[in-house]
Amino acid sequence: MTRLRWGILSAAKIAREQVIPAILQSRSGTVVALASRDRARAEAACERHDIPDALDDYDALLARPDVDAVYIATPNSSHIPWARRALECGKHVLCEKPLALEAADIDLLIGDRDRLGLQVAEAFMVAHHPQWHLVRKLLADGTLGALRFVEGSFTYRNHNADSIKNSLELGGGALRDIGVYPVVTTRIATGLEPRSASARFDRDPVFGTDRHALCHVRFPGFDLSFYCGTQSAARQHMVFHGELGWLRLDAPFNPGKYDQARVVLRLDGQTETREWFFPHVNQYQLMVENFADAVHGGAELHFPLESSRANQQVIDHLFASEILDDE
Repeated sequence: MTRLRWGILSAAKIAREQVIPAILQSRSGTVVALASRDRARAEAACERHDIPDALDDYDALLARPDVDAVYIATPNSSHIPWARRALECGKHVLCEKPLALEAADIDLLIGDRDRLGLQVAEAFMVAHHPQWHLVRKLLADGTLGALRFVEGSFTYRNHNADSIKNSLELGGGALRDIGVYPVVTTRIATGLEPRSASARFDRDPVFGTDRHALCHVRFPGFDLSFYCGTQSAARQHMVFHGELGWLRLDAPFNPGKYDQARVVLRLDGQTETREWFFPHVNQYQLMVENFADAVHGGAELHFPLESSRANQQVIDHLFASEILDDE
């Protein structure tokens, strides 16, 4: 297979620590250039990963004929504009989540994709992890009987005033950054779409971002309840509770950082649990390999734009239902 030649827009932490290494470790990709508006950061990232060219101009990277695809890790509020510009320059696009701040913006990308015949995807690495493929199979096989309730959490602690995650203008806040994960994994695991959504928010008095969100999402036949936060001790978990048993994931989104990748099954009336472990899985590498396979015509994207739009629509409904903690 011809290797996909990547250009990277932004020297953000997620690019430096996860996506660039994943591309370099993949069977199908190489990185030829990285652009950052801070040239020193671009040069440092290129030196660290042995990337040939560092640039301080995003448009200059998009103009390069030796770049087939770009990974966009710019601030959230700029994802759609840069993704659309990259497509117009003839580049395939993998964009960090959240792809958009509103579902309607993803319609623009779907139109561009269909008109230009290029691949575009949101970088939801969890859609590629085999632990979620197992959960979906167990649910589809009826292992838990009727699914009654799903619960989840995703939190970390960041009080940095200079962090993009704490910038309301740039699309920061808990729900957009990490609240998307309980929603997307529940949709992936069940194959179902929500009917309604509501949330209670606690907003930072200085940043204005949602530093904590308690969310309730109604699916056909079951409820999802989760919380997310940017100023709480780090935690993540997901539990699927059915009439015959339950499934638990202790590192559903970031295995290796929060805990090991493990799916635990407990059936009603049994004293022992069954466990599945997934060591040495790099979900980012699986993601970039699936994207390259789609570019080369050998595979369907595991997470197409239509699913991105459906997920963003849930987030839109949660924000529209906003109840503040002081109300």
